[in-house]
Amino acid sequence: MHELSLCNAIAATVDEHAAGKRVDVVRLRVGHFRQVVPDTLQFCWTNTVAGGPLDGARLDIVAVPAVVVCRVCGGSTELDEPMLRCAGCASSEVDMVSGEEFMIESIDVSDRPDTGAA
Repeated sequence: MHELSLCNAIAATVDEHAAGKRVDVVRLRVGHFRQVVPDTLQFCWTNTVAGGPLDGARLDIVAVPAVVVCRVCGGSTELDEPMLRCAGCASSEVDMVSGEEFMIESIDVSDRPDTGAA
C-alpha cells in the first residue's frame, strides 16, 4: 500500500511548512491516473498523524479528472480509463491536460501555536 509512504511524505512537508502552527486542513489534488485509493489514503493519513504535531488535521482530497485535448480536432475528452483517445474523432494524437497531479494544494493553519495534541 503506497498510500502510507505518500502520507508520510505529505506529513513531513506539511509539518515543515506549518512552522510550529497548528494545522487544521491539508488539501491535496490527486489526478485520476495516480492510482491512489482515496479511502486508503484517508485511513493512512489518520494513522500517520495520530499523536504527532499534525494530530487532528483533516485531509481533504480534491479529485482531478483525467482530460485530454485532441491535436486533430481540438476536442476535449474526460477519461475514465487510461485509453488516450479523443472521444470526438478517435484520434490518439492527444495531449493530457489533467489527471496526473499529486500535490498539496493548500494548508489551513490556526494562529495559535501547535500544542502537539488535538
